[in-house]
Amino acid sequence: MATTIKNIRSIVPLLDRILVQRIKAEAKTASGLYIPEKNVEKLSEAKVLAVGPGAIDGNGTRVVPGVKAGDKVLIPPFGGSSIKVGDEDYILFRDHEILAKISEE
Repeated sequence: MATTIKNIRSIVPLLDRILVQRIKAEAKTASGLYIPEKNVEKLSEAKVLAVGPGAIDGNGTRVVPGVKAGDKVLIPPFGGSSIKVGDEDYILFRDHEILAKISEE
């Protein structure tokens, strides 16, 4: 499938969708050995890049997502809508699919 997306900043999530990029796992062990890319485990942590304005509930009230751009979140191993821009992979999730917000404390 061909894509015309040149820059990830041109993607603006709608409603309660959240655009994230999975944080890449370290490709080197603690002892300094490099791990082949195909053997590097995918982490369930991601950085939020953009957030939609929120969904509208049954009463017509906007429900604002619980995360904002720049937050680190825990995402499920499967699901979401994948987007590839150049060599980078991004994922669009709905607000209720995000498992947790990771605090930096």
